[in-house]
Amino acid sequence: MPQPALSPSAPALADLPFVSRGKGAGASVRVQASKPHLTAPPLPALPLPTLSAQEIAEISKAREGRWRPGLSNQPLHSEIFADTSDASGASVALALARDALRVAAEKDDPLSEAEDRRHVLWVQERGAIERSGRPYLHGLPPELRERLIHVEAKTPEDALFALEEGLRCRDLACVIGEILGNPKALDFTASRRLSLAAEKHDVALWMVRLDAQAELSSARMRWRVEPAPSPHPRWNPKALGAPNWKAELFRARSHAPGEWILDDDDTTLRARKPGDANDSFRSGGGAGDCSGGLGTALARQIRQRYTTGKTGAAGARHMVRATVGRSLAACARV
Repeated sequence: MPQPALSPSAPALADLPFVSRGKGAGASVRVQASKPHLTAPPLPALPLPTLSAQEIAEISKAREGRWRPGLSNQPLHSEIFADTSDASGASVALALARDALRVAAEKDDPLSEAEDRRHVLWVQERGAIERSGRPYLHGLPPELRERLIHVEAKTPEDALFALEEGLRCRDLACVIGEILGNPKALDFTASRRLSLAAEKHDVALWMVRLDAQAELSSARMRWRVEPAPSPHPRWNPKALGAPNWKAELFRARSHAPGEWILDDDDTTLRARKPGDANDSFRSGGGAGDCSGGLGTALARQIRQRYTTGKTGAAGARHMVRATVGRSLAACARV
């Protein structure tokens, strides 16, 4: 019987790899080839970009204080972690929301109205209301008292549904939510849905997490806040000072982490670095605000007395008065 002729392109039997098996059970299989296979030539190594020490220093300096109040490119989904023993979480959320609304009103948009009268949606689940109370209407800023829509949800699932539906409504100025603890419903998928809804419809969300752990989330900016000592009022040193908060930005997509002392006594959010000995005089408006003559001398004497004088650290502690800022979100037990 005649053998079929091999085509010129067909490989010879000697060129094909063969399999050999060693002795014993479970021996490894080795594939051998009589001729080495052709391999592609290695790609040329691309030169890596190099930065000088000055350029690295400029980039680091730009990232250090990148966040500040009044930025126009604020993220649309933020989380604020706070304790239920005070109203710092709701207060900071409201302060950040007012700062964002003020910046949006200053933009030169010919299609926007002269005054933003859109409503603000505030969603609370029942656990958050029982632990921290509802927003006090007369304690809210005057421009928001007639624009607040308050929603009380029975479960975290209902609260998340109301938040997502609110983010889909462009007629809302912003959305504030309060959820207690770490419910199973608020996982990464749920937070991702909130981020996508906020970015798609351009409605900002500030989610207040009460007594919660910072788990995996898609929030673009995450804060950890607590009350901070307030400086003395200008004309009555014995009265309560303006609300101050210690805010730690521990995660952000386009901002470096950091800590600030926040206050919005004159409806303008201000931030300063903690640990400055002159904070009480710059922001409190006390004797340090006097200009010239006896005012300057008195401010210098008081500053020296309470920082490096005889009273020492004990005197410095008496210069501030603690406050939790409940005027922005007073507790109303049900």
